[in-house]
Amino acid sequence: MQESSASFAPIGVFRGAATYKYDAPRQGAFAGGSGTIELAAGHNFETALRDLDGFERIWVLFVFDRNGAGWRPTTRPPVSVPGLDRVGVFASRAPYRPNPIGLSCVRLVSVKGRMLEIAESDLLDGTPILDIKPYVPAADAFPYAAAGWVDAQRAASWQVDASPAFLAAADFVRAHGGPDLLATARLQLGTAPFDATRKRVARTGEYTGTLSLRMFRLDFTADESARAITLTALRSGYSPEELAEPDDPYADKALHRAFASHAP
Repeated sequence: MQESSASFAPIGVFRGAATYKYDAPRQGAFAGGSGTIELAAGHNFETALRDLDGFERIWVLFVFDRNGAGWRPTTRPPVSVPGLDRVGVFASRAPYRPNPIGLSCVRLVSVKGRMLEIAESDLLDGTPILDIKPYVPAADAFPYAAAGWVDAQRAASWQVDASPAFLAAADFVRAHGGPDLLATARLQLGTAPFDATRKRVARTGEYTGTLSLRMFRLDFTADESARAITLTALRSGYSPEELAEPDDPYADKALHRAFASHAP
């Protein structure tokens, strides 16, 4: 096969709250966040966006720009699949690809000039955008198509709910610029909640555990017969002594100090 090369220049950038790879949901339609796509000036992209606001959803092509060098021919499914440890990267949506190109179907909220407000996104802040295309249900939706190993995951899902105390604490964190811990917890604990090979989780009792997200600790209980998780408490992973120290390698101690003052 004769090889050819191609190069692409980003047309814009995504701006949103998710900054770390583990902040991004595996599929934006399930637990995605909101944000904006800012297209570059000086290219007449305002005209290129004409008539797009009549579409409810759009396809966004982007660059996986935080994966480092190289790609992987196989990958572990983000949630465990009975009897299957790894799958081929072309049978997955893993970011470690020969060409680090991502594709997401997001909800379009508004179009204003060169700015697109979107929701149900799985992009990280600063992600380079390559292209935008309209989502056309008649051509793009096949809800009854077989989905290979993904179909086996659906049968293994858990319901993840939260106590009022957890919800209040998570709302405080998000209101002060922190991550959406509830959405990420639902993503992490929705399948195989005690699988420490795929998440930072520790079993603290027969029916209890703690999930670590950044420097936050999320306590939960599990009802295996009902396949249900309840998030019970949210704690800082910093000790009072650590919060008093001036070093701040993750640039998050101000948030944790505010959280510590707020928490009962």
